[in-house]
Amino acid sequence: MNALPLPSDLGIEHVTDLQSVLREHLDDAEPLSLAGDRVERVHTAGLQILHAFVRERAALGRQTTVTDASPVLAEAARQLALACSLGVDAPAAA
Repeated sequence: MNALPLPSDLGIEHVTDLQSVLREHLDDAEPLSLAGDRVERVHTAGLQILHAFVRERAALGRQTTVTDASPVLAEAARQLALACSLGVDAPAAA
C-alpha cells in the first residue's frame, strides 16, 4: 500500500493545492493510504476534495482510505457524514 501524508491545513484556501497533489495519484494502481495524523485544520471544502478523490479512485477500482486520522479530521468527517466513505471509522488492521 502506498502512503501519502495529508497536509496539516485542509482549509478552503488550500484545496487547489490539495487537489493537485491528489490528482497525481488518481491512477496509482496500488491501494493508497492518505495519512491524516498531521491534519490540524479542516474546512468542508477540504473534506469534499478528499471524498471526491476517494470516490473517483473507487470508480476506477482502486482502494483509498484515510488512515491515522487526527482527532480534528476524524470529527469533521463524522460531522459531515463522510467518516465511513473516507475510511476514518474503519477498524484498525490487526
